[in-house]
Amino acid sequence: MLDSTEYTQTLQLSAQGMPGRPLLALTILWHPDPARIGEQFVGDPGTLEVNRYAPLFYRPGQAGLPLGHGTISRDPVRIVRGGDGEGVVVHFPATRMPVELNGRAATGPVRFDAADVARGQVLTLGRAVVLCLHWMDCLPKHNPVPGLVGVGAAAIALRDQIRMVAPTDIPVLLLGETGTGKEIAARAIHALGQRAQARLVAVNMAALNESLAAAELFGAARGAYTGAQERRGLFAEADGGTLFLDEIGNAPASVQPMLLRVLEGGDYRPLGASQDRKTTARLIAATDQDLDAAAFNQALLRRLEGFALQLPPLRARREDIGVLIVHLLQAHGALPVLPLELVVEIACFDWPGNIRQLGHTLRRAALLVQHGGTPQLEQLVRLTPAPAGSAARLAPAPEAPPAPAAAPGTPRRKPSDITEAEVLRAMAANEWNIQAAARDLGISRPTMYKLLDAHREIRWAERIPADEIERALAACAGDVGRCAELLRTPTESLRREVRRLRESV
Repeated sequence: MLDSTEYTQTLQLSAQGMPGRPLLALTILWHPDPARIGEQFVGDPGTLEVNRYAPLFYRPGQAGLPLGHGTISRDPVRIVRGGDGEGVVVHFPATRMPVELNGRAATGPVRFDAADVARGQVLTLGRAVVLCLHWMDCLPKHNPVPGLVGVGAAAIALRDQIRMVAPTDIPVLLLGETGTGKEIAARAIHALGQRAQARLVAVNMAALNESLAAAELFGAARGAYTGAQERRGLFAEADGGTLFLDEIGNAPASVQPMLLRVLEGGDYRPLGASQDRKTTARLIAATDQDLDAAAFNQALLRRLEGFALQLPPLRARREDIGVLIVHLLQAHGALPVLPLELVVEIACFDWPGNIRQLGHTLRRAALLVQHGGTPQLEQLVRLTPAPAGSAARLAPAPEAPPAPAAAPGTPRRKPSDITEAEVLRAMAANEWNIQAAARDLGISRPTMYKLLDAHREIRWAERIPADEIERALAACAGDVGRCAELLRTPTESLRREVRRLRESV
C-alpha cells in the first residue's frame, strides 16, 4: 500500500498530462527474479540514468522497485533523449560490469534514431538483467484479455479494442501475419461478449472442399446431391453463438456471395432446401492476406470489416518477448531456467513466424534443458535465404531429438591463444555464422564477439557504407550468405543491416 508521499509513474504522468511525443520506456525482459519480468519504467526524461538503484520499475497500480541485482553497477548507463525528441544516445559507464547492446559488447556512446527505438533495443546489464528500450504512446494499463499477453503499447491498444467490440454484434475482421494470434483474439472476443455461454464454431476456410463448401457452411437437404443426407451446416451449429471463419481469404469463390447474403440479413438457404433459414450467429473472420489486392468479393470484404483489428507482428512488439516467454513456457509446464545468452538471442530475433514460431522454439528449448542440454538459437531455428524485402528470413528447424549435453570439462581456449588467421578461417568455414565459428574455435559467443571487434579484416555490417552493401548484394544476386563472405562480415550482422536499409527506403 502506497503512503501519501509515494506516487506510481502512472499517477505522476497522469497528473502532468501526456506529452505530445512518445514516452521513453524500459521493460524488463529477463531478471533473476522471474516475478520482475514485464515491469516497466515509462516517462519523458531528458536524461535517464539506469543503475542498480534507479529508476524504479512498475506494474500498473503497484509500487516500483529498482533493478536491485548485485551484478549491476552503481555507475549508470545514461540514456539521453535528443532535444527534438527524434532519438536517443546511450552512454555506457567505465566499469567492470559487462554491458551488451543487442547481444554485442557495448562500448562508447551509441546513437539510435526514432525508428531504431521503435524497433526495440535490447540492453543486457551484468550478465543478469535484460531490458528493452522502446517507445510507449500510452501509459501502462491493466486491461486483461484471455490469452493476449503483453505490456507494450501495441498489446494494450489491441486489448482495448477487443474489450470495446466484444459486447457488440458487429462482424470483426482480424488482420495479421501468420502466427500473430488471430484465433486467440477471436476466442477472446467471444469470451468477453454477450454470447460467451453459447458455442464458438471455428472453420478453416482454406480446408473446405470447393464442391462441398456450401453444404459445410449452410447445410443440405436430404438428396440435395448424390448420397447427401440431411445436415445442419456450421451456421446452424453456431446459431446464437459465434462463427469464426479463419483464412477467409481462401474462401471458395462460389460461397462468397452466399456469405454476403448472410451478413446482410442473416438469411441463408441450405442446399436443396425449399425455404430460407435465419441465423443469429456473430461472424468473426481472419486472414493474413491483403484482401483489397486479392481476387476477393469486395462487397463481402466491406461487410466483414465492420470492425477491423490489426494484430501486430512480434518484431514490432519486442518489449513483450519476456512476458511471452514466461506465458508460453508456463502453459506447457514449469518454467525451465533458460541460459541468459539464449534469452538475449530470442529477444534480438525478428520471429517471422511470430508468436507461434516462438512457442514452438521455446518448447524445443525446454526439452533440451530438461535433458541437460544447453539450447542455442541456431539449434532451434535455421537461416534460409529470403527474397528482397521479405521479413521471412528464418524458417523453423525440423523437429529433432534433444542434443546431448556437452561433456563436463570440455576445454575452452584462451582468446589470447587464438590468432586473427584462425578467426578468419573459422568464420569462412562456417558461412560467417558467429555461433558456429565460436563452437569450432572452442570459445563462447561473447568471446567470439570480442575477437571480431578486434579483428583488422572483419567488419560489422553497421560500419560498412550502405552503397558498398548494395553493390555487394547486387553482385551476389541478393544472396546474403555470399554477400557476407564477400564483405567479410558476420551473416547475422549483415541481415540486420540489410533489413534496416530496406525499411528506411
